[in-house]
Amino acid sequence: MLIPYELVLGWRYTRAGRATRRNGFISFISGVSMLGIALGVAALIIVLSVMNGFQKEVRDRMLGVVSHIEIFGTGGGALEDANRTMQEARRNPQVVGAAPFISAQALLARGEDMRGAIVRGIDPAHEGEVTDLAATLQPVLAKLVPDQFGIVLGAELARNLGVREGDPLTLIAPSGQVTPAGVVPRLKQMTVVGTFDSGHFEYDSGLALLHQDDAARIFRLEGPTGVRLKLKDLHQAPEVGVELQRTLSGDFLVRDWTRQNRTWFAAVQVEKRMMFIILTLIVAVAAFNLVSTLVMTVTDKRADIAILRTLGASPGSIMGIFVVQGAAVGVIGTLGGLLLGLGIALNIDVIVPALEQLFNASFLPRDIYLISRMPSDPQQSDIMPIAIISLVLAFLATIYPSWRASRVNPAEALRYE
Repeated sequence: MLIPYELVLGWRYTRAGRATRRNGFISFISGVSMLGIALGVAALIIVLSVMNGFQKEVRDRMLGVVSHIEIFGTGGGALEDANRTMQEARRNPQVVGAAPFISAQALLARGEDMRGAIVRGIDPAHEGEVTDLAATLQPVLAKLVPDQFGIVLGAELARNLGVREGDPLTLIAPSGQVTPAGVVPRLKQMTVVGTFDSGHFEYDSGLALLHQDDAARIFRLEGPTGVRLKLKDLHQAPEVGVELQRTLSGDFLVRDWTRQNRTWFAAVQVEKRMMFIILTLIVAVAAFNLVSTLVMTVTDKRADIAILRTLGASPGSIMGIFVVQGAAVGVIGTLGGLLLGLGIALNIDVIVPALEQLFNASFLPRDIYLISRMPSDPQQSDIMPIAIISLVLAFLATIYPSWRASRVNPAEALRYE
């Protein structure tokens, strides 16, 4: 099988560089461009993988407390028939768990300390079907017995109120009683039966769990205000929500987990997009270093180009030689960057602790950040565009020098040789 001479000469120019001092310098610049592309690609992969890891870690902690889908009545009160709604929702093949709940806001007071909280009335027997946190808290949730008015607090909320298991506190419901003096909030003495630590500050500092029967009595409701669902695939939540909105018999408001924290997820996506653009500039700078490398190569190889033209090589063939040289640098640099970036991203849980031990430092202090380890989640949807953009930029950088090489006049090039 014959190999086109454009490929042979292009590859030879890429790796040659020991014959003369000038060739050695050109080869050095070519190696620097290759290294720059590799480092830029690796930096993009590592940064985006770490951002994906942080997003996944926070999302998993959030979904340990909230469910994939919540169904509410449009009137804002209790559902007409929560059991029927759960049965209809379970008919969807994506739904693997359902549980009723009551959601309301209240004040929790302990002496002079007072904190606002989201009060969630749950059914301890079914709550484990819809959240991972409830599945791990079954011994604590089992203490939520109807008519005993026990309450489970987030760890940070309990710390702010200065209460522990067994301590009493007062729940102040906004739906009060009408008296000649005006509307008086309803007060109910509660007993702390346990705490939970989800790892998500928003819920640890502002969520309290009651038995749904106790919550219904306190907030004067006839039953659950909604139904919570767990799906096989959490990424299908928006599509399943739309389908449930259409298939459930009744007028309901269906909300999936992506809409509950839409601002946070949108902010993360904007940050990822900006980091991608900024770090791509590193790859662009390294890729366009190829322009200077190829221009110097063309200047150094003018006599070779002239001889090839006199032997019958077309301008397109001459252009192809230098396109191959630049493309080879881009391909090798991109592949090296992919290997380096994936190697670090997949082993960052080993590399970061080693660096912390080496420098006697903590990059993620436990008392400041929710996450004490560096997470990483390389995704194909990020890696493929990085590789494609790197190769395209390297190819674009070869166009002008290659075109300039194809315009060399053989007579002028050989005049002074």
